[in-house]
Amino acid sequence: MVDMDAVAFEVLVTDELDRLPDDMVDGLDNVIFVVEDRPEDGSLDLLGLYDGWALTERDRYGAGELPDRIIVYREPHLATCDTEEELRDEVHTTLVHEIAHFYGIDDERLHNLGWA
Repeated sequence: MVDMDAVAFEVLVTDELDRLPDDMVDGLDNVIFVVEDRPEDGSLDLLGLYDGWALTERDRYGAGELPDRIIVYREPHLATCDTEEELRDEVHTTLVHEIAHFYGIDDERLHNLGWA
């Protein structure tokens, strides 16, 4: 288990977000990234969550919508990783996974691509 406070973890998430390819993040529209300690149910099973309308479903999306959220959970990441390098890799994978949901890629396809 890695020990890292909330501020340091947010910096790590921002660093990993900055390392993603431009073509992956440039298309994000009305999306914010949020770091939270744990999911609402308090579990350590969920590393991230896309909360919003996928690009493929935006025909139902109206003007003035609140931003979609990509949530990265700190404590589940820390509980699953033994080193900071492993933590960086896992955060990177989580970001790619949740961004893919924005683009309408489901878990089955992500699993087939090796991102789930």
